[in-house]
Amino acid sequence: MRIHKIFTTPITAYQKFISPLIPARCKYYPSCSQYAVDAFSHYNPITALTKSLWRLVRCNPWSHGGVDYAFTPHKTLTGVN
Repeated sequence: MRIHKIFTTPITAYQKFISPLIPARCKYYPSCSQYAVDAFSHYNPITALTKSLWRLVRCNPWSHGGVDYAFTPHKTLTGVN
């Protein structure tokens, strides 16, 4: 079992069973739970946990929210020889 599965399994269970029962009120896109799943799939567990916790701290009534991805895909240069 990959280490990130240990962290993402409870999050996906929350997304599947608990989250549908609660009205959507996220200020960020993607939601904090999806942000955590993305972080654990792209970073080592310590970095992903740190990024996820920092996102939860920033998600408060006084934040402006917005689009905030866990990682930025590398852009490739096209047409460069």
